Amino acid sequence: MVGATGSFGKVGHWVALAMLLGLAGCASDLAPPKSTANDAPAGAGLNVPPGSNEDFIVNVGRRVYFTENSAALDDTAKTTLDNQAAWLSTYTAYRIKVEGFADEKGSAQFNMQLGAKRADAVASYLAAKGIPATRLKAKSFGNEAKRKVKSCDDLSCWSQNRRAVTVLVTDVET
Repeated sequence: MVGATGSFGKVGHWVALAMLLGLAGCASDLAPPKSTANDAPAGAGLNVPPGSNEDFIVNVGRRVYFTENSAALDDTAKTTLDNQAAWLSTYTAYRIKVEGFADEKGSAQFNMQLGAKRADAVASYLAAKGIPATRLKAKSFGNEAKRKVKSCDDLSCWSQNRRAVTVLVTDVET
């Protein structure tokens, strides 16, 4: 009989740990990725100039995520967009380009349409919050490979590509 301190105990613990770590890597691709409202790197925001593009990215957040085949804004997305609208109301020198994206599933045409719906949903929400439509432009990139957040064959990482990104544009960048 092998006890807890026998060779099986040590090996068994390592096997169990490896199995738990393997299971932790599994995730559903149906839900958008969990993130903070701002999608910023840890520790960021300490020394960025107020009203700058960096301020917007770090302290407000420019990405919102969607569930599979949907352009509906969830509560997390609405919170981020409320923060964006408040910031954009204060810093009016920027025009806004909302870029819509889709994951790898579906045809190129379907994904371009879905990306457009996502970009339009964000632009419409910002307009409803008081951002003038003349400052807003929506554009779809579908599932263009060069614009993916993450490329992989695992369904669990595709959710990071189901997004809309609010990009600040200055008059110089037209």
